[in-house]
Amino acid sequence: MSGPAGAMPHASSRAAVLDVIRAAGTISRVGLVGATGFTGATISTVVRRLIDDGLVVESGHAESTGGKRRVLLQLNRSARYAVGVHLDHDGITYVLTDLGGSVVARMSRAGVGVEDPRSVVERMAGESAALIEGAGIERERVLGLGLVAPGPLNQGPGSRLMQPAIRHWGDFPLGAGLQEATGLPVVLDNDATAAALGEHWSGQAGGGAFAALYMGTGIGAGLLLGGIPYRGPSGNAGEIGHIPLAADGPQCWCGARGCTEALAGPGAVVEAARADAVLARSAGLSGEAGRGRRTADFAAVTRAAHRGDPGARALLERSARYLALAARTLATIADLEELVLTGPGLAIAGSIYLPVVQEELERSFFSRASHPVRVRLSRMAATAPAIGAAAMMLQSELVPLREGTRLPENLSAADPAPAAAPHGD
Repeated sequence: MSGPAGAMPHASSRAAVLDVIRAAGTISRVGLVGATGFTGATISTVVRRLIDDGLVVESGHAESTGGKRRVLLQLNRSARYAVGVHLDHDGITYVLTDLGGSVVARMSRAGVGVEDPRSVVERMAGESAALIEGAGIERERVLGLGLVAPGPLNQGPGSRLMQPAIRHWGDFPLGAGLQEATGLPVVLDNDATAAALGEHWSGQAGGGAFAALYMGTGIGAGLLLGGIPYRGPSGNAGEIGHIPLAADGPQCWCGARGCTEALAGPGAVVEAARADAVLARSAGLSGEAGRGRRTADFAAVTRAAHRGDPGARALLERSARYLALAARTLATIADLEELVLTGPGLAIAGSIYLPVVQEELERSFFSRASHPVRVRLSRMAATAPAIGAAAMMLQSELVPLREGTRLPENLSAADPAPAAAPHGD
């Protein structure tokens, strides 16, 4: 995996070593040789340069095993930072994380609504700068911004398949626009994939077959295989919101019928609640329905369910059963070991959805005789996409992309995704 002793290590060798140190917490140089497969000479060279750059520090010694005590290494978490931004119709969430992925500052602001994309980008640039300044972090130590939004991403020309609430963003070069406005590097991705990456980067998810089932404005999933996000050739792997569950079900905005999102999404729950005059009054669903009110209305229905309203409880449990079917499909196809429920919707209603999804997977998961699927609620469900966005920027700088993976550059249907990075040593 590495060149001869004394050779210049590849940039990805440096990134791989740094990622192992991050994941381990503390580790010796000998431990790095075992974990990476690189030669001792390569490890010595890479570690020396990481220390010189301030990214890694020596943090004491391991316990003696009879010989010379080994020097332990750990990440210098305050050496670099990243901003994560979750862009959605109903709200924009910002986080600032250190090199280890710990959140040091966060804030939430108004969503995109029907605002002109250029105005939103200028606002995001100003709000990101305020977050950095308010945390007292020097701008020079900020690697850049990770920006995530609801999929689908990177649709081809003539195929403007985007959520109705953000269709006016379809031709806007979001990544390039935000990079120009901030003067910082920007990487973009799907919010569900970012949520999965955030779970992994923060140490909450293991390294096997893992997925984050995400409910926000819509429904999606992020897939990690061995700690590496699987995005698919267009960045849209995991769109379980568009798995059909009923051939003659309601029309979905994607053009199909009976999709998970059309049956189980927050919009479907709110629409059904508004159609029931008694429930609408009990939940306090006053005023006109609208996309801008979907999150607030879904929260209101959930609060009614927690208060004991049977109609609200029944609606949410019906949604949970459909979501559980989609989760089982995903778990069967990917042979999942772990599934986390996350996103703003499940931050609100996760306690109702979790037992339904757990029961479905325990009862009907195809490989249940071989292994179970661990199901849990995210500890950071409301901010998971933004945390994952920051982790995505850190990962793009610190971890080598595996062959066949790539990060989409922006949300514009007209802009192609970059070619896969070559696989280094």
